[in-house]
Amino acid sequence: MVVERNVDELHEVQLQGGSDGGGVGRYLLHRAKPHLPPWLGVAGTGLAGFLGNARWGESAAAGVGLTLASVALTGATWWAGKSTSQQRRLHSAITVAAGSGWLTAACLAGPTAGPIGDLYLMGGPVVALSWNVRMVLRRNADPAGEGSDKGLLAKVGLARAQVGAAKVEPNRVTAPLALDPGEQTHDDVTKSLNRLASALDLPRTAVRYRPDPGSERRGDLVIVPEDMLAEVVEWEGPSNVGGSIADPLVIGRYDDGAPMYLYLPGDPEAKRNSTHVLLAGGSGSGKGDTALNLQTEILSRTDVILWLSDPKAFQDFRPLLDGIDWAVEGGTPTEVMVEALQATIPARTRWLGAHRYRQWTPACAQPQNDAEHSCRTDGRACGCEGMPFLVAWMEEAANTLRALGDDAFTGIAQEARSAGISLIVSLQRPSYDQMSTSTRASLPSVIALGCDPRDEGFSLPESVIDAGAHPGAWSNRRPGYCYLVTPGIDEERYASPGRTRAFTSRAIPVMEQLAAWALRYGATADPVTAGAAASVAGNAYTGRTRTADTRAEGAVGGGRLSVVQGEDDMEYGSRHVDAEDVDIDPEADLPEAEAGDDAPIFGQETGRKPSPEEARELFARALEEFEEEGRMIVGPKDFTDWCDRNRLSRPWVSARLKEAAMDGRLEATNTTGRWRIVPVLTAA
Repeated sequence: MVVERNVDELHEVQLQGGSDGGGVGRYLLHRAKPHLPPWLGVAGTGLAGFLGNARWGESAAAGVGLTLASVALTGATWWAGKSTSQQRRLHSAITVAAGSGWLTAACLAGPTAGPIGDLYLMGGPVVALSWNVRMVLRRNADPAGEGSDKGLLAKVGLARAQVGAAKVEPNRVTAPLALDPGEQTHDDVTKSLNRLASALDLPRTAVRYRPDPGSERRGDLVIVPEDMLAEVVEWEGPSNVGGSIADPLVIGRYDDGAPMYLYLPGDPEAKRNSTHVLLAGGSGSGKGDTALNLQTEILSRTDVILWLSDPKAFQDFRPLLDGIDWAVEGGTPTEVMVEALQATIPARTRWLGAHRYRQWTPACAQPQNDAEHSCRTDGRACGCEGMPFLVAWMEEAANTLRALGDDAFTGIAQEARSAGISLIVSLQRPSYDQMSTSTRASLPSVIALGCDPRDEGFSLPESVIDAGAHPGAWSNRRPGYCYLVTPGIDEERYASPGRTRAFTSRAIPVMEQLAAWALRYGATADPVTAGAAASVAGNAYTGRTRTADTRAEGAVGGGRLSVVQGEDDMEYGSRHVDAEDVDIDPEADLPEAEAGDDAPIFGQETGRKPSPEEARELFARALEEFEEEGRMIVGPKDFTDWCDRNRLSRPWVSARLKEAAMDGRLEATNTTGRWRIVPVLTAA
């Protein structure tokens, strides 16, 4: 094909190169060649009329045969043209019918008899010129009408669909598509996307269909010929340091180079609601880098605080810990955080209502000096401290859901948005055996990374998958590739793939600087949020530490707290002495044995039974110890070491737990056998 094109181009140059009469003649002949076939057909038909008349002019049988042949040829032309456009089919059939009809008349009556000769002289040029005009129009017309696009749609089973004028943008072609009325629907286009991508030699994710919500036969076909996501882009810093959390968070880019935006708070002016986010992707799909993209954007804003639960001990997020208001590992600390979240929702909602906010806006984070948002009854500004937005991040949430139940986040997801709280749930497979359907339905936004093809429906809405989204095509082979479905962006973007930025070792110093900046300039928990959290979590929240100069050696109750103590800080000889044993004289004789001291075995009824007063005092002291350590969710198994130390039995502990609940020192949680310690001041 390339050789033939080069020969034609050379021939064209040769034809246009001469200025003599021979050169002009060759040029005109070359230009006339494509238009000669219709005229040759007219001439051939006239010659056939003369020869046929000489042979069959007096034959009645020949007249019948010629008539039947004319009808058969016209019908065959109509049948053969069914794969072409309606106009070409009709034009071909009319031409064949006119030509065969004149030939039959010329063979029987003579080409010059009566009006037959005049019909030939007038009709022949008209027919030939009609084909010439058609050729010129086809050559200069939009190819969407009769050209390659039409043939392409025929190949994929959409022959009767009409393609409008395409809109060409950088690395993006959008063509309006009108389907055959009564014969084709949006489902036909959706089913043909694979074949269309094959015909264009593009990946499946490069071809998408955007249906018109007001019509079942109209939509837009979107083709992205070049994958601009193949190049890895490293994270170099947040997009808007010092901005508001209400501004868009930039977490990556789309396949046409446009930035990928995500909004967390709502906007009353834009009629956009606040949102929760599901971050889903298989192992190796880039979920960790995607989370870092979003967390660094959150920490760079001045009116938001972040709570983080991470059962992986902050493996990915450790450089950011100084900027996080409250960070806990999995297990009991996460249980405490979930309970604290549930307590903060009504407290924050009550504050918003008292200050006449229907939803959280950036003005909520500022001192309330506007009389229109005053909680006072006299109409004057109240001056209350502002309330920053709260993001609650549950990393590797499958671990938490297994421990707390698949509906652990249901109440939070359903109620938190009205309290200025955004819940972000990250896990590999958001199937319905891990997360309740109520929780999943309450997470309006989703960042869907590569996954098993069978899991696509767990992450993305069916309409987005029908439009061409296919995260199963990536699996873990293209880390960071994702689809974003969220309020605030054009729905046509839902099926457009994007890619988040990559975090390498070079990003660690920048993340640490960002965490130090957030610690100094970022928001702090307001009294309402802090008070509600402390009323449930106690020292687990109030004892957390955020110090830019401290690098935690351990975590207690989720706070960043160094637990290493040097020998110089202890008195010599007292390193292994418990606090309660300081006053014991090591030279004194041991006390006499008491009844039951011979069987201090945990789990048995035998053992020394303290008096009711001693029992109440011992158990109260145990709860205080747990509270000081930040272990605010307890059950019988948490008292194993304590029982061994005090030589008490498990049934005795179970009875004391029930008594403490009746006294208001404990509250039942959603998990059977687990109790939440009510902080001392709250209980009082």
